[in-house]
Amino acid sequence: MRDHSRSERRVSVAPDVWTGRARNRVQWLAALGGAAFLALGVQLAVDSTWTSGIAPLAMSVVGCIAAGLLVLFGTLAFVHVAVKVDKDSLEVRCGHIGLPRRRIPLSHVVGAEFEPRVTPRQWGGWGYRWRPDQGTAVIVRRGEGVVLILGDGRKFTVTVDDAESAVTAIRDRLKPPRRGSPV
Repeated sequence: MRDHSRSERRVSVAPDVWTGRARNRVQWLAALGGAAFLALGVQLAVDSTWTSGIAPLAMSVVGCIAAGLLVLFGTLAFVHVAVKVDKDSLEVRCGHIGLPRRRIPLSHVVGAEFEPRVTPRQWGGWGYRWRPDQGTAVIVRRGEGVVLILGDGRKFTVTVDDAESAVTAIRDRLKPPRRGSPV
């Protein structure tokens, strides 16, 4: 039997590295649209029966391929986001190849807030966004997010699952070490 007369103390220790992700499956539909434009450009180049000349054909092929690549790679970059908080920084990596990437040293952060409802509409769409009144953001879906307040007054927002625990991990790392405790 346990002795319940003694009070139990639980010490909350932040993990060395906090990681989180957010996904947006809707972006795959836009990527399919980009692939369709790309395929149309290739189809026009290979099997063309245009009788109006080479210049309109070339412009159509180049336009379709360029639009397809732009939409395809632009959307695949923001299908998901990975966030990592370690003892020194917060790092955000987008898409399957991790680009664009943003690393913010925690020494530049003065605060972190949990935002329960971040929407693409607030930021003008999905992706890497900047608004003069709101700061910079990486938005891959609607939902919860982390808002960092930087030392220069700017803000950085990122949508990520379990954003509340990310804010806790960041705040724990922002606290100065207690006197007499090892660093």
